[in-house]
Amino acid sequence: MTGVIVGCLGGLYSVLSDGKRYDCRARGSFRHDKNPPLVGDRCVFSADEKLGFVIDKLEARKNALIRPSVANIDYLIIAVAVRSPAPDTLYIDKLTSVAVYNKITPVVAVTKADLDPAAAENFKEIYKKAKLPVFVTSSATGEGVSDLREFIASHSDATLSFAGASGVGKSSLLNAIFPDLSLKTGAVSEKIERGRHTTRANSLFPMSELIDGATGFIADTPGFSMLDFIEFNFFPREELPHTFPEFEGYLGKCRWRDCTHGKEDGCAITEAVARGEIAKSRRESFLKMDEELSKKNAWE
Repeated sequence: MTGVIVGCLGGLYSVLSDGKRYDCRARGSFRHDKNPPLVGDRCVFSADEKLGFVIDKLEARKNALIRPSVANIDYLIIAVAVRSPAPDTLYIDKLTSVAVYNKITPVVAVTKADLDPAAAENFKEIYKKAKLPVFVTSSATGEGVSDLREFIASHSDATLSFAGASGVGKSSLLNAIFPDLSLKTGAVSEKIERGRHTTRANSLFPMSELIDGATGFIADTPGFSMLDFIEFNFFPREELPHTFPEFEGYLGKCRWRDCTHGKEDGCAITEAVARGEIAKSRRESFLKMDEELSKKNAWE
């Protein structure tokens, strides 16, 4: 049989196949190959007389993330609050870079816009210049909620994951978009985690229960907190400029071939920032990330 891994806890995988969930274990060959199944994997599984249902094979992945460990994500919706807590643009830009490198489309959802409309518009301009989809929202007033819901509905055959630092209003936004989602995902988590209501486990929720005709999933993950570019190999340093979509039209146009896009005379990126074509905060994030990646030895 074939299915999608929608949850995992303690070596037991929950596989969704034709609307039914199966508790499966993975074959020992996955440990031997150091390629364990991940939530989001499409898999082939079968019944074993001794082990019960077992995962035999994984289909080719579109992508796989380190933290959290999920596969085949299409869109990463990044929630950022205008205040309470204060926004961390470096954290946001690390998320967008990791997503772009993994061929995941980052989407920025500005939350709590009612607290500071001017700041919300500023964030909108920053990420519009970055060529990313941006939505200005407020769970309190309903601003932008229907627009984001329409965006999700238009990609209801995809897998979307929400990310955001603690307190940014991610859960409130999700509940505003889909009022029934909290109740439904809670029931799924209870099954996966045997009654323990926590967010330690990654899980996928089928959008078919929220949107008629949908075939995609919403990922419920506890991660995206460990974005240490020194400890984890998210991508090599030379790939960093290509993870900033707004840089693409300027790469290769600097005066110096080995330009680091800092303050060099003749740097096309620096000049674009001066003209207001690239947001200053984005170039600052790039330089900080480049500094982190430069500390890694090539063999690491």
